[in-house]
Amino acid sequence: MTHRAEEVPRTVGAVLTPAPSTGPGTRTPVVRRRLAALTGAVLLGAVLAGCADGGAGPAEARDDGAAPAEASARPSAPAPTGDGPVRTSEGMLLVTDFGADSVTFLDPSEPDGGSGRSSVKVGTAPYGIALADDGTAWVATAEGVAAVDTATRRRTALIPYETDTGPVSTGEYRGGGMGIALSPDGTHVYVGVNVPGGNGTLEVVDTRERRVVTAVPVGRRPFDVDVSRDGRQVYTTDHDSFGVTVVDAGTWRSRRIEVAPYGTEGGLGSWLKPHYTAVRPSDGALLLPFEGERLAVVDPDSGRVRIERMTADTHQHGAVVTEDGTLYVVGTGPIDPAEDEGPSLTVRAPGGEERVIPLDGPHEDVAVSADGRTAYVSGGFTRDGYWNGLSVVDVATGEVRRVEAGARPLGIAVL
Repeated sequence: MTHRAEEVPRTVGAVLTPAPSTGPGTRTPVVRRRLAALTGAVLLGAVLAGCADGGAGPAEARDDGAAPAEASARPSAPAPTGDGPVRTSEGMLLVTDFGADSVTFLDPSEPDGGSGRSSVKVGTAPYGIALADDGTAWVATAEGVAAVDTATRRRTALIPYETDTGPVSTGEYRGGGMGIALSPDGTHVYVGVNVPGGNGTLEVVDTRERRVVTAVPVGRRPFDVDVSRDGRQVYTTDHDSFGVTVVDAGTWRSRRIEVAPYGTEGGLGSWLKPHYTAVRPSDGALLLPFEGERLAVVDPDSGRVRIERMTADTHQHGAVVTEDGTLYVVGTGPIDPAEDEGPSLTVRAPGGEERVIPLDGPHEDVAVSADGRTAYVSGGFTRDGYWNGLSVVDVATGEVRRVEAGARPLGIAVL
């Protein structure tokens, strides 16, 4: 299938305020109907910032007695349980429990997560997760960045943010860490910190010293954080600012690229915003899916945005690209059920050909097994309608089965 692309220049500049509305742009009739439906939703209070709040009220910070941040040495043996030592086999998953204060280890080959399933407290409302080569899982929570030793299944640090995010709370709009990523050499963790009602920051954590070493202003609600393959640049996907912030990892200077293939009409009430980004291995381009209709291909150096056609016709969130250039995109479900398709997983080949695999119920993020045969799609979802499990997708056949997970699972790491 050949896809038509159009070149769209975008303004590049420093991130200081959310992107202003530019007025109506060119839209398909479907999008016009979506915007009309959204206007009613906003008036009803169902949509405040592009995706409805599914969370509870403020929650107190928890102290589970984990080792302090300075305790970075790993114990030599797995922590014992009532059933004998915990074993974390290759191919097991670690998921964040956005509806709790934990991460959960599970075996995706078993419907109930297997006998090795267990949870570890990390901090309130954990969101994104990044796995280091040394086996440390770094987790963005509402309270700080947690470090989890995946061999012993213990939290070894909780590093507080420097950014003032207000009272610790839960739900979609809670303050604190969202997207998270590691530098290629593993020396730094980058976490996008949401500040309710204002612009966010990119906080940089030294993984050896286990402390925040700098904070860079970015846009509103940094859903995702990604890093260039050479480590020179860090990218935050700023949901409520309709764009991406490019941060130089040497100077910490930043610039903004607007990514708004539907325009910015609707502001905070719009659904037509970027959520997650994947960095294409072949050329470092940033891939941002929109609505199962358009894929924004962004050159992070020039700031130019090219639009390619997509086919799933559904609201889209999580995205990941594998080494061969295959893009996996999570479709969460319709904005307008009368016009749009339901939840799905899009598997997009490097040449643009797409397979759309239907899923049952909303989902949020996706990870892929090392051999590329299996995709794991989290059912947590940042909006209402989430469920406590994962869809395990056979990429070759499209067969889907469900596995129990933790409470509202969002982020996924393949161990």
